[in-house]
Amino acid sequence: MGGAFNAATTESVTNYFFTVPKQDLDVALHIHAIRMKGADMSDAEWLKERGAIEQEVSRDLSSPTFKFYTDLRERLFAGTPYAHTPLGTRPSFDKTTGADLAKFYRTWYAPNNAILVIAGDVDPQATMARVRSLFSDIPRKTLPARPAFALQPVAAHTVDLPSDLPYGVALISYRMPGYRSKDYATALVLSQAMGSKRAPLFEMGLNGKALYGGFAGTFLPQGGLAYAQGVFPRGAKPDDVLATMRQILADAGSKGIAADLVTAAKDRAIADLDYGRNSVSGLANAWSEALAVAGASSPDEIRAAIARVTPADVDALARRVFASDQAITAILTPADSGKPVSGKGFGGAESFGGTPDHAVELPDWAKDAFARLPAPSTAMKPTSFTLANGLRVIVQPETVSHTVEVYGRIKTNSDLQAPAGKEGVDSVLGDLFDYGPAGMDRTAFQTQLDAISAHEDAGESFSLAVPSQHFARGMELLAQNELNPTFAAQPFTIARNNEAQGISGVLQSPDFLNSMALNRALLPDGDLSLRHPTPETLGSLTPADVQAYYKATFRPDMTTIVVIGDVTPDAARAVVEKTFGGWQASGVKPQTDYPAVPLGAPSVTVNTPTPTAVQDDVTMAQQVSLTRDSADRFALNAGNFVLSGGFYAARLTRDLREKNGLIYTVQSGLDLDRNRGRFLVQFGSDPQNVDKARDLIVRDIRQMQQAPISDAELHQVKGMLVRQMPLSQASFSGIASQLLTYSLEDKPLDADLVAARQYLALTPQQIQNAFATYLKPDGFVTAIKGPAPK
Repeated sequence: MGGAFNAATTESVTNYFFTVPKQDLDVALHIHAIRMKGADMSDAEWLKERGAIEQEVSRDLSSPTFKFYTDLRERLFAGTPYAHTPLGTRPSFDKTTGADLAKFYRTWYAPNNAILVIAGDVDPQATMARVRSLFSDIPRKTLPARPAFALQPVAAHTVDLPSDLPYGVALISYRMPGYRSKDYATALVLSQAMGSKRAPLFEMGLNGKALYGGFAGTFLPQGGLAYAQGVFPRGAKPDDVLATMRQILADAGSKGIAADLVTAAKDRAIADLDYGRNSVSGLANAWSEALAVAGASSPDEIRAAIARVTPADVDALARRVFASDQAITAILTPADSGKPVSGKGFGGAESFGGTPDHAVELPDWAKDAFARLPAPSTAMKPTSFTLANGLRVIVQPETVSHTVEVYGRIKTNSDLQAPAGKEGVDSVLGDLFDYGPAGMDRTAFQTQLDAISAHEDAGESFSLAVPSQHFARGMELLAQNELNPTFAAQPFTIARNNEAQGISGVLQSPDFLNSMALNRALLPDGDLSLRHPTPETLGSLTPADVQAYYKATFRPDMTTIVVIGDVTPDAARAVVEKTFGGWQASGVKPQTDYPAVPLGAPSVTVNTPTPTAVQDDVTMAQQVSLTRDSADRFALNAGNFVLSGGFYAARLTRDLREKNGLIYTVQSGLDLDRNRGRFLVQFGSDPQNVDKARDLIVRDIRQMQQAPISDAELHQVKGMLVRQMPLSQASFSGIASQLLTYSLEDKPLDADLVAARQYLALTPQQIQNAFATYLKPDGFVTAIKGPAPK
């Protein structure tokens, strides 16, 4: 169907979700219905799937934050089902059989234990009638009693863990009320007030006491957890950051939280429910969460509960939660990574026989739905205009909520635009926007945003989400920050020092070392994309350097703004003219596109040891002669969908996951810009499986070159690609991202329809030719982050 689909198992529910084109609703409903009564739980199927989910476990166990999370859960929820995560462990898989799975399935997969949520462009009455016809014959079941919860007192504890992050992290965590508690709404407001950009924790990152500070909450039906976070530089001790965090939390517990922060947090939490309506999946998730997890009748019930919260309620909960003898503290300290080690080629090739599977025989209800390819279509009718200063504005009215979202992007490239020796100037500039516009107190600026429940971010990419009645005021505040950032000495010094301290850890981190090793193997010496900041380049910066970079790169004639939501094109134009019309550029437009690079980098393997990882993170890449404007990009992209575009309908997933259990996920794709292109394959696997997985990938790419794909595969891929296009417009952010990309790449705003016609005209031979012309199966640079392959 070309859509998004997945499943997510939490402590109390498993969500199965589809986002599909509206014409495929009946297929999605059929699949949901047969999942309730016809799933295959054989030992053979479990054996194949087990290998895949063991890779998921390995991936998470390679994350230091996940390791802390598992320890935190054990301590906060000891003696309850929440004491362990729903992921599972290898020992638990050893004890699991197909019969165990079948028993669980027969017990809990019952219509009287399920909620079906449908959101989007549907006819409610016709849809409900179809649901009844597909689900009514599924019998009810007698459900077992659910586990009881008897939460025990929490004992204070501190844990130290090594980390592969480029910086240190201090976390102070507490148990909170859950979704089904009478105090849930209060806990939500408390979390948002503590995490406010006006609150002391966030301020730690702006006054030099930490690289970053914040607060967040996570909620489960019978309990929740929240944590304060402070980030400190690699090599520094966490003592000062921890002391500051503990004092802030102690003050919140003893003195309470400022009433205006509580009011702003309430209003923002209510507004966020409206912003969530601006995507099909967001709306469906809001209802699913309310009904299945919170036990509410609708999101409106949660909204009403939030509205009833008072500052006194929040202060009372803060006193109970922030007790010093109930905190679980974690200190994640960066561990030294080994330097990348290069080698020729890759392991010993293993022989894999066979050819791609034959097409699956679909049931009639699916066969009929996919027999004909859908006609390319779009529901978007954007209005586009350019202001006198060269700023392009695109407006897409939508009426799903009384909100407006604004997305802007300036076409810049610091690798090409930052002066030599001033690498990192763009990062310091980006940090300065957090301080608000020049001449205005940061807290006062954020207070004005809070007064209209707006989310605002300024910088090279900027955005605003605001209730529609406050659109004009929100745009005034966004423009003040975007067009008049502060370059005052104190915020500049803090921002520069934070960046310099942060980059020293980044340069030693496995992610950076692995990425640089990959790029150096692919690109010629001196390529501008290999530039990066250092503590020295950042330390040399002055306010004048940052201001000069801002004036040279932030130009209206290199900028597009997309306005989407409850606003007319005329009203949007008037507001944008007023707020951004006075912005002016001078001089010739800068060059922001990388030049072309030579092809044919030698096939090498680079391994970056990562002490904290048990799984390997693998990237295979090669430069290709395609660009974003090449005619053959359609054929190569369509062929890539045969490789990895449809999960089990894709060759790589079938071969690496379904048949061999070597990986959890694999993805491949093109990264194209104006003058250069790259083809990548990425997967994660245990060290002993890396060679096998890579050899299968190479084999499957060769098969794409040696034989044309089948007519059935071509039909399937065309259907996926064409169906996928309207789904990219299923959210405000998706619509804006598409329009921004087309505008900044100088493409027509209906480029998706142009692409659809190209895809529908493709032949198997064109796809085979594109793979044979542009890809070299033996020409991959392979970067492995983690243990050395075995």
